[in-house]
Amino acid sequence: MDRRPARSRAHVLGALERAVLDALWSGGAADVKAMHRVVGVPRGIAPNTIQSTLERLVRKGLAGRRKVGRAFVYAPRLSRREWITDELDALLAEARGPAGLLLAAFVDLTERAGAERLAELEALVRERRRRGGRSS
Repeated sequence: MDRRPARSRAHVLGALERAVLDALWSGGAADVKAMHRVVGVPRGIAPNTIQSTLERLVRKGLAGRRKVGRAFVYAPRLSRREWITDELDALLAEARGPAGLLLAAFVDLTERAGAERLAELEALVRERRRRGGRSS
């Protein structure tokens, strides 16, 4: 069974949802109290706001939860790389224009980030060609 959520732009994340998901990716599974210490306290956000945010991520299919004792422990349902791939795939599907336009915009953004990033992109393309187009 594919563990990825069904894609739609309804999965666009707000700033707090993204911060919580980033914390799950970085620190691993956590309960509301632990997530509040990492994300809520620095922002002056109440624990119930963090809990609501985690529940939104569960409803969006981006996080899962399991009961441990009296608390739920939340974990991401997909890796950061899978999420980025899904977001780019959804963006490409919504662009409704030639795929080359989106790819050109991506290359432009990469180039603006600096010569190092452009060289990194070129190296990735060379590596994929070498492997016959298979992703890792």
